[in-house]
Amino acid sequence: MNKNNLYNQLSLVNAEAESARISDRTYTSFLKERIEAYGVNNLMDEEVLSLLTGINLEVIKKAIEDFGMVDVVKYMNSLKITKTQRRKLELLHFYYGRMLMAQHREKPILNSSSKAGEYATKLFVGRSYEAFYVICLDSQNRVNYPALVHEGTINEAPVYPRIIVETALNYRANSVVLCHNHPGGSIIASQADLEVTRKITQALGAISIKVVDHIIVADDRFMSFAERGLLGN
Repeated sequence: MNKNNLYNQLSLVNAEAESARISDRTYTSFLKERIEAYGVNNLMDEEVLSLLTGINLEVIKKAIEDFGMVDVVKYMNSLKITKTQRRKLELLHFYYGRMLMAQHREKPILNSSSKAGEYATKLFVGRSYEAFYVICLDSQNRVNYPALVHEGTINEAPVYPRIIVETALNYRANSVVLCHNHPGGSIIASQADLEVTRKITQALGAISIKVVDHIIVADDRFMSFAERGLLGN
C-alpha cells in the first residue's frame, strides 16, 4: 500500500469518527429540545442514560435490550465506552442504590428473614464485586446502621470477626444481620460462608451480641441462613 492510499484511508476513518461525534451532539441537542417542549417524562430509558452518561444512544439501547436496565453496569466492560462514561454509569447505579436505601431512613424493623432479605438486597444494587455488610440492630430489631465492613473475596476469613466486633460495638448493636453478595449469581452458601459465619457468631457471642441471620444476595434473590437452619446458634 502506498503512502497516498494509506493517508486517504486514515482521513476517511477520521472523517467517519468526526461525523459520528457531530451526529451524537446533534441528537443530544434534539433530546434537550424535547425536554424543554414536553418534559423529561417524554424520554425513553436509553435516551435518559445517553444524556446522563454521554454514551452513544444505539450502544446504550442495545445494552438495555441485552442485559436489562438495572444490570447494564454489571456488563459494562463489554461495551465500547470511554472511562469517563463508565464512571458516570457506575455513579448512576450507586446513586440509585442510595435512593433505595433512603426509603429506610426511619429505622425499619427487621424482625423476619424476608424483611432482612429485602433490606439486604437493596444494599448490593449496582455492585459487580463481592462485599460484606453487618446490619446493626437495636433491642427492637430496628436498624441502627448497615455497615460495609469488607470488599473482596470472603476467603479472607481472618479479617471478619475482629472488624465486625468493632463495628457492632461502635453502632451499639443488640444483634446483627450479616449479609454479603455472590456476583456470580448463586445463592448457595459455600463452605467458606459457613465457616466465616461460625467464627463471627462465636466472636459476637462472647460479648453477648447475637447473629440473628446471614443473608446471601445474588441479583434480586436472597437466601437466609436462619430459614435454612445454617446459623447453628
